[in-house]
Amino acid sequence: MDVVALDIPEVKIITPSRFSDDRGFFSETYNARAFKAAGVEVDFVQDNHSFSAKKGTVRGLHYQAPPHAQSKLVRVLRGSIIDVAVDARKTSPTCGKWVKAELSAENSKQIFVPKGFLHGFLTLEPDTEVAYKVDAFYDGASDGSVQWNDPDLAVDWGVADSDVSLSAKDAAAPSWKEFNSPF
Repeated sequence: MDVVALDIPEVKIITPSRFSDDRGFFSETYNARAFKAAGVEVDFVQDNHSFSAKKGTVRGLHYQAPPHAQSKLVRVLRGSIIDVAVDARKTSPTCGKWVKAELSAENSKQIFVPKGFLHGFLTLEPDTEVAYKVDAFYDGASDGSVQWNDPDLAVDWGVADSDVSLSAKDAAAPSWKEFNSPF
């Protein structure tokens, strides 16, 4: 397993080893001991699976407010995405800054996004499937979002606004200025 901290070091890219032969491959995508040794110590309680039929689907920027805040371990089962984490921790020197990574079924990369971050992704291919583990159960009253294309955040998604597909919730998300971070 290879672990690389991004420019915001709490966000990490984790690439599990793959063992391939003429039948395909085997990969251990999560091992609590290995993750703890790499400095990622969380108790995951729920697995989620997302399917996006269209290229250009944006899901995010989402968060769960405390006490239901979630750390996430995200990977792609089919297709590829641009995955984005925005630091929303009020006292952090990187508050309002973001990092991104390309994750795909082919490259096997995973991203660890800790509590206190907004999270979202953009599908780069049709029929993309994303799986992610979280360390707190979903709570509808704690669910929130911020505009994916907020000009104050200026996330470089690499796509025009007109080329994305959004849920009604994400289309109506407040701006970064309107967002009162609970972190």
